[in-house]
Amino acid sequence: MDALVEGVSGKLEALEAALYGLKQVNGRFTTEDGLVTAEVNSDGALVALSLDEAITTLPPTEAAQLILSACKQATEAAGDARSNIIATLNDSLTGSAAQGSGELAPGPDSVQR
Repeated sequence: MDALVEGVSGKLEALEAALYGLKQVNGRFTTEDGLVTAEVNSDGALVALSLDEAITTLPPTEAAQLILSACKQATEAAGDARSNIIATLNDSLTGSAAQGSGELAPGPDSVQR
């Protein structure tokens, strides 16, 4: 019983760490020319956008494309960070489950393959 409680406690801690990490995620991207910096939160919502004054020298369509590209890259960075957190959580959960599977008998709902 102690092993079961310990395993569940470890999984709960891993889940709490993942939830905390997901709340902290943000993505940030600055264009190579430094004209645009975009930052998004863990939901992919734009939370900051910095434009260098020199962006006013660009045609509006080019400036818009640069801004959209920076936002996209920031969103992808946030997505990558979320994916890493989820992968770590999955490793924690499956690693604990694999170690514990030899110690505990399968329950009545377990499927044997």
